[in-house]
Amino acid sequence: MNLEKKLISIVTPCYNEEDNIDELYRRIVAVMAELPYDYEHICIDNASTDDTVIKIKAIAALDIRVKLIVNARNFGHIKSPYYGILQSRGDACILIASDLQDPPEMIVEFIRKWEAGYKTVLAVKPESEESSLMFFLRRTYYRFITRISEVPLVQNATGAGLFDRVVINILRDLQDPYPYFRGLLCEIGYPIATVPFKQPRRSRGVTKNNFYTLYDIAMLGITNHSKVPLRLMAMSGFLLSFLSLLVAFGFLIAKLIYWNSFQLGAAPMLIGIFFFGAIQTFFIGVLGEYVSSIHTQVRKIPLVVELERVNF
Repeated sequence: MNLEKKLISIVTPCYNEEDNIDELYRRIVAVMAELPYDYEHICIDNASTDDTVIKIKAIAALDIRVKLIVNARNFGHIKSPYYGILQSRGDACILIASDLQDPPEMIVEFIRKWEAGYKTVLAVKPESEESSLMFFLRRTYYRFITRISEVPLVQNATGAGLFDRVVINILRDLQDPYPYFRGLLCEIGYPIATVPFKQPRRSRGVTKNNFYTLYDIAMLGITNHSKVPLRLMAMSGFLLSFLSLLVAFGFLIAKLIYWNSFQLGAAPMLIGIFFFGAIQTFFIGVLGEYVSSIHTQVRKIPLVVELERVNF
């Protein structure tokens, strides 16, 4: 009796990747030809302004396994890949970047871990060919978020990986409108296998990450998975109030004892005003990030609005 092959869904988010699409497709075809699985390749395009969509449509016309979702506008680097994952129908879903910095050849290692029983597999980059400064900042952030998070997070995870259908179904039920994907996978609680690799430098095209996008995902990880900043704000407020009271009491005693010779002066007052003003501004900013996260959750706006689909 012939058993039906299991289906693997491969999701590749795209935005202005016309230079990489052909090679990405060829490498995925070559990898999957060596594996005993059927597959679908879902490209979700975030309203590219180059010929990315045209190239994917040309490939999809020749290969029915290639499917395309075109977003009505650019919905960002957080929502679009997550939405693509939720549209998969495979027994397992694999997410890899379309810029080839997540080598498609890792798919083999992902599937081996899945076959060994893991429902979640994540690619991690203990080393990278990107700039030393960016790599240092990323590692520092991962260590920081791991320390303050309420659940253990996987350090140096790129977001690429494999997710069993059970995990995808849980993600669908969550209906999170702005998810921190790596954090959600850890919160679900299934054991996570890792596949380490050295991330290559981008060979073609321009990176879509900038300071704002990196800051966005960094703050999302903090506000979605830790209450530590809020509690530090409260404890710092109590501590600073107590210290201020001690300093004020000390100045009062000094003035009473040395009434004619002790002069407070303007400098300590100005320093104190600016110090407490800076602390308050910082705390209000952190509080604003949490309020913004709550606002995003309660609006219940869709992850993505589709312009068109191909081969579904």
